[in-house]
Amino acid sequence: MRLKDRVALITGGARGIGREIALAFAREGCHIALCDVNAEALIITQKEIEAFGVQVLTGVVDVTKLVQADDFTQKTLDKFKKIDILINNAGITRDGLLVRMSEADWDLVLAVNLKGAFNFTKAVSKIMMKQRDGRIVNMASIIGIMGNAGQANYAASKGGLIAFTKSVAKELASRNVRANAIAPGFIQTDMTAKLSDEVKSEMLKFVPLGKLGTVQDVANLALFLASDESSYITGQAIQVDGGMVM
Repeated sequence: MRLKDRVALITGGARGIGREIALAFAREGCHIALCDVNAEALIITQKEIEAFGVQVLTGVVDVTKLVQADDFTQKTLDKFKKIDILINNAGITRDGLLVRMSEADWDLVLAVNLKGAFNFTKAVSKIMMKQRDGRIVNMASIIGIMGNAGQANYAASKGGLIAFTKSVAKELASRNVRANAIAPGFIQTDMTAKLSDEVKSEMLKFVPLGKLGTVQDVANLALFLASDESSYITGQAIQVDGGMVM
């Protein structure tokens, strides 16, 4: 098992990519601290993780609040005595053209997607520096690299997250703490499942591999970056996009 007896803190982990990462880590023997704003989904995902025989801690947390990030981080440390891996996965969208975008929608997306990662990285990095060991994986997006009409707030948050990742990697490298980002492209999720075949066909015109990615594709990369197999990789934004952006 690649992560046996390691401890991972995963934000936004009750559904979608975060849930799949939690399950992938649990299969590899990793204990999981899972936070999300959806209490009901947390309960369901907790039971799924526990089926692998690992320990699980859950909490309803608003990642935009530093005090809540600090509190959940401390609870994780109290229970497991260490934190080996941080996955900053919590994220939202509030799409709209720039000229029509409200200040509230701009602020909320930046707060969840970028400030949330800052809050948890700040809390967890102190622990990892003391341990002289740790892995941080930030969930960015291909939109943070290429931009997209109607997603100025989302693109800014994810592009900022990539730059944040590189800065964190430089600051923490001397303490053997690695930081990398994952930039997914078009991934099969509950949201894309609702799209018409025509819309999906148009999307796939931009993907050389000619298919949507899966949450498992993203989780596999997260598992690699959290394991010892990637011990010489830090400060990178790795795309999982079927060749969409080269």
